[in-house]
Parts: sequence; structure tokens; C-alpha cells
Amino acid sequence: MSGINDFAFKIGTVNGTGSASANGLLMQAIFRMGIPVTGKNIFPSNIQGLPTWYEIRVSKDGYTARPSEVDLVVALNPATYAKDVATVRPGGYLVYDSSWPLEPDLVREGITILGIPFGKICVDNFQGDRDRTLLRNIVYAGSLAALLDIDMDVVSSMLAEKYGKKPKLLDSNHKAIQLGYEYAKANFACPLPFRLEKMDATSESILIDGNTACALGAVYAGATVGAWYPITPATALMEQFKAFCEKFRVDPETGAHNYAILQAEDELSAAGIIIGAGWAGARSFTNTSGPGISLMQEFIGLAYYTDIPAVFFDVQRCGPATGMPTRTQQADLMSLAYASHGDTKHLVLFPANPGEAFEMSVQSFDLAERFQTPVFVATDLDIGMNDWMVKRFEWDDSYRPDRGKVLDAAALDKIQKFSRYLDVDGDGIAARTLPGVGGKGAYFVRGSGHDKHAAYTEDSDAYQELVDRLTRKFQHAATVMPKPAFTLQEGAEIGLVCIGGCDAAVREAADKLKAKGHAVDIMRIRAFPFGAEVKEFFDKHEKNFVIEQNRDAQLRSLLAIELGIPRDDMIAVLDYGGMPLTAKVVVDAVTAHVSAASQAKVSA
Repeated sequence: MSGINDFAFKIGTVNGTGSASANGLLMQAIFRMGIPVTGKNIFPSNIQGLPTWYEIRVSKDGYTARPSEVDLVVALNPATYAKDVATVRPGGYLVYDSSWPLEPDLVREGITILGIPFGKICVDNFQGDRDRTLLRNIVYAGSLAALLDIDMDVVSSMLAEKYGKKPKLLDSNHKAIQLGYEYAKANFACPLPFRLEKMDATSESILIDGNTACALGAVYAGATVGAWYPITPATALMEQFKAFCEKFRVDPETGAHNYAILQAEDELSAAGIIIGAGWAGARSFTNTSGPGISLMQEFIGLAYYTDIPAVFFDVQRCGPATGMPTRTQQADLMSLAYASHGDTKHLVLFPANPGEAFEMSVQSFDLAERFQTPVFVATDLDIGMNDWMVKRFEWDDSYRPDRGKVLDAAALDKIQKFSRYLDVDGDGIAARTLPGVGGKGAYFVRGSGHDKHAAYTEDSDAYQELVDRLTRKFQHAATVMPKPAFTLQEGAEIGLVCIGGCDAAVREAADKLKAKGHAVDIMRIRAFPFGAEVKEFFDKHEKNFVIEQNRDAQLRSLLAIELGIPRDDMIAVLDYGGMPLTAKVVVDAVTAHVSAASQAKVSA
């Protein structure tokens, strides 16, 4: 790193001071210069007053994982100066607000410290405490534009887009940008040794967060009912769905809203609402996080046992209990796979980025109705709330929802008797009916014991027949779920296995390991239940590292339980502090293990 279009920088501020707009301006300006870029927002769970950071990584090679080191830090929060100074890599730069002196013990050898009086500039040029606080962020954005060689024409056009209809705001923001830019130009050698140059590597891409992508996928898939209870980091998903529905689900002639969105009194109620809507024939979903999944368990089990389709978006965060609501993790795997009491197994999709979040959002509704069961889309805070650069979404006008086995009135007329849970085809999926199609298609939905005809029973054989059918359905699902994504290298004896948001760091780590002489293959698991390809990958490699973001190696446990792979044959690489995974964590774990194994052979 630390070269042209290959570096990372971080801004440390205080939550609630309006820095998000400036940070977004910087990242989008770099993106519009045609340079691959990604941003990570590290923020507290309270409204304001605590430290917040925004990390921007520029990578001409398209790496999107969180950087393992930072070339430049803009330190604007005195409470975190010591931590910010320590973060800068040797030879890097620290920019701080020199309106106030920097404590001598914070001066660090081996880095370059640049003082810019952001606060004083705002006091001298703007009126009112609010404007001075907010525009301080724009001043630092202008300084970074000079230091990093961000195209000012691009910045100016973005300001015009945002504030074109508000001349006063446009003028003040443009003035603040220029003040920061001109101060840096006049006082420092600009640009820095690491800087930006225009590329053409983003024309087929967009910047989007995973929550927005999931919401758009839900619209595309034909979802019309959403129920939810607010929770970080999932709230924005339903907010975005509402915004899309207001644009695309309103009848242009009558003004009627062809959708229903309900904020329930709690997560359990939200689950009940979408299950009721799914039974009635609507494509429905809820969005939540780990604590919400815990509260929804009873209704999830009901939907599984009574063959009702419903989609659950789980934007994972740190647990248990309240945990750390604004930190990322992959610690809901076991609770999703086996949600509710009794014998249950569920379909789970693991998107790696917002692009796949969009695709798998659509797939989740098709799978839910095809298999008449709850389906979980497991993202995480990093995917859900951060902006990622992904390929433009493809909208296929020929797409038609897969409603599965649904008997209409004509089909019912051809059968002697409708048995709701009768497996005619041997795939575990029974045909269903929708309300209002005729008396012959009516049945009673009960969460208590029932047989294949939907009649109440406590007979052991009838009960076992029904739950065995659910097992066949799950086994059949394993053959049609999204296949793993493989990245293979010639001669590789080491396998790296991961899910979801770990993908970017693992792929970058594979390149770094190859440069060190270690050829590795990657298997990113994209769904549960696991297909046959997963076991085959393990069998082909002498060493397999399972990389995940939780303490208890939950993915490794699932692989052991479902595929019979001995746990000791899978080397766990675990990172669960709440920050997005870096390539360095993976590289260090693999090289340390390989080195230890080599030394053991020599000693033997």
C-alpha cells in the first residue's frame, strides 16, 4: 500500500457533529474519479458525544476489506488523540486541529504531523455555533482534497447536486471546501507521496449499502408486506423498503398503496404478522438482528412446522444480550440454522456484499415459497450499514416469482380430497392452497400435533411421518441452494473456508499468501444446508482453515454436525472483536500454523 491509488485514511470525530456528510463526500468523489474505494463507519450506539471513526480505503486492485494499516489519520476528537496517533503506520501522517495545541506526549517519532486550524478557520469565516461545527467537517474535506489530490471539479459538482436548490448552503459549503483546500496548498507540500490519480475502474459499479440492496431485492421479488420492530443495524432496511414502495407500489391512477408496512409492538409480533401474511399468499418479510431472532423463535418454529413461507433478514451484530449494537459479527449461525425448540432446520443464505445481498434477497422469497418454510438472509452490520463498491445490479424484466406448489380452484376440482401435508412427489414439499380458492382447499393450521391431512393427532406414527417429510424437504433444498464460490490456485494443499463478509479479506489474504509461497484454495459457503461440494472441498485439502467472526467457531460446528467432518481437522481462524475482518488476521494465522507444522516435522 501507500502509493498512487493504494492507501487508506481515517477520520476520527465525535458522533453527532455532522461528519457523515463530509466523509460521504470524500468517498464518493474518489469513486467518481474512477478509483475503487470502500468506506467503513465505526460509530457508537448512543446518539451523540462518543468517538466515531470513518475509514476509507483506496485500492486500484479493487480490494474492499478493512485495511490492516492506515496511512493518514485526521484527528478531530481530543479524547481519542492518543489512540489516533498510535494508529498511523510508521512513515504515515497525522492531521489535527491546530486551533488548540497538541499535547507534547502525543507527538510521535516516525510520522509526519500536520496542524490545520479547522476550528479557527470556521470561527473567522462563519457565523453561529451550528454552522461553525458542521462546516468544520467540510473544511477538513477540502484539506484532504489538496493533500490527496482529489479532483476539485468533481467535489464542486457534487456540492452543486446536493445544495443546488439551497443557494446559501451551497455557498457556505463551497467556501468551506476552498478554505481547507487553500490552507493545505499554502502550508504543505501537496499532494502527499500517496495520492490519487484518475482511473476508469468504477464505470460499471455503484456504491450501495447492504440494507438498501436487500430492500430493493424485496421489491424486485414482489414482496408487499413488511413488519418490523426497530433495531440496530437493521432498521434502515425497512425504511428503504418503504421508500421504494412509495415510488413503485402506488397505483398511478387511484393512488392506492399496494403494500402494507407495520411497525409491530415487538419482534415476536412482527414475526407473527409476516407468517400470517405468508399463509394468506403475500410475499412478506421482517428485518431484525440477533436479539430479535431470539424473540421470534416461537413463531419461527410454527412456520417451520406448518409449512408457511416467510423471509427473515438478520443483520448480525455483537452479542449476546444487547452486546455491542454498532459492531459487526457472524455469531447468529447456530441460532438461525436450528431456530426454535424441537427438531428444526432452516434455509439460510450468506451474502458476501451488497451485490449478493440484492441477489439473495430475491432468491430468499422464491425459496421460501418453493419450500414453504422460513428462509433467513444472514448479513451483518459491515455489509448492511457500510457503503460498498459492487457491480451494477441487473434487472431482468422476464423474472417471474417462483410460487411453488399452489393449487388453484381448477386444480382442486380435479382431486378427490385435499390433504395439506401430503407428499405426492417425494421431495418433502406438499401442495398448498390460498384462502378463498374454494371450500375443498380449506384446512386448519395448527401448531399442535397434526397428520398429513392437517387433522389433529397425537399418534406417534402420524407425527413421525410428518416431521420425516420436513427432513426430506430440507435434504431436497440442499440440492438447489446457491452453490459455494470457489477461487482455486494450482497445486494448493491449503483450503480457506469462509462465509459472508469475510470474503473480501480472505481473497486478499490468498493473494498475500501466494506472494509468500503458499498456494491456497478458497471456498466461500453461500448457503445452509450445505451441498455435496462442501464436503468434497474439505476432502481435497491437507489443511483446511475455517475463518469466521465469532468466538465459538459456529460455522465449524455446523460443518461437523451436518457433514461429519471432525472438528480437529478444521483449523479455526476466529476474529470477533466487532471490527470487519482484515487480510492480516488470515495471513498471520495461516503462516503461523504452517511455520509451526514445519518446525514440528524438523524436530521429529
